[in-house]
Amino acid sequence: MRGKKAPRRQITPDPKFGNVYIAKFTNYIMIGGKKTIAQKVMYEALDIMSEKTKQDPLEIFDKALKNVMPSLEVKSKRVGGANYQVPMSVRGERRYVLAFRWILTATRSKKGKR
Repeated sequence: MRGKKAPRRQITPDPKFGNVYIAKFTNYIMIGGKKTIAQKVMYEALDIMSEKTKQDPLEIFDKALKNVMPSLEVKSKRVGGANYQVPMSVRGERRYVLAFRWILTATRSKKGKR
């Protein structure tokens, strides 16, 4: 591997709630660099959640992430010519990345109203 590892950028929290994970999720929602549209979609979804449940939307969002996040994943390990699926615990940041990806693929694959 040549060169040095790219430094991890610090993500600024979103302007409305001051939460880093909401800012990161809006970055995942964003298509074609249109961040204001992605923020509008995210804030409208949080408003709908708070209206329907009469609870804090940040708590609901965190609870949904915790429900989706994996704790284990299998990785293939080659031992003596055979490949084995070995369960390993998922790193902290990867858990959030997988949860964001799974939530977005589930919502984008649904039919009907956006």
